[in-house]
Amino acid sequence: MGQKRVISKSDGLGPADESKSVLLKLSKKARNKKIAKGIINISVSFNNTLVNVADSKGEVLLWSSAGSLGFKGSRKSTPYAATIVAKDVAEKAKALGMVEAEITVKGIGSGREAAIRGVAGTGINITSVVDTTPMPHNGVKPPKPRRV
Repeated sequence: MGQKRVISKSDGLGPADESKSVLLKLSKKARNKKIAKGIINISVSFNNTLVNVADSKGEVLLWSSAGSLGFKGSRKSTPYAATIVAKDVAEKAKALGMVEAEITVKGIGSGREAAIRGVAGTGINITSVVDTTPMPHNGVKPPKPRRV
């Protein structure tokens, strides 16, 4: 009929082993770096949430998004997805040795505050939160009104 699955004992991954497995998932550039202070950039749109971690010079070390974590369609734009993305990136950053971070938030969407709460919940000290949403200084000409 079908194959039988045999459940084996788990590897017993403790907290120390978990940080090693997190480090293995990082890129080579990020694995070699140890940072104590960095910048966490959160970009929120109506369709997705992107979070990346950079060192103090601005060089991006790791990133994640709602789509890359398996959220599809309209679930990517939820505050829950933003929280999960922020927690994922913050855990990877803690594995690199990050203790404190400056957060920059860009864009308008439902996951702005949720992403900040997700980073704060991991134990990283937040030194400042800066809103870098681009605002037009007059912008483009609006369309003509409709004549019905």
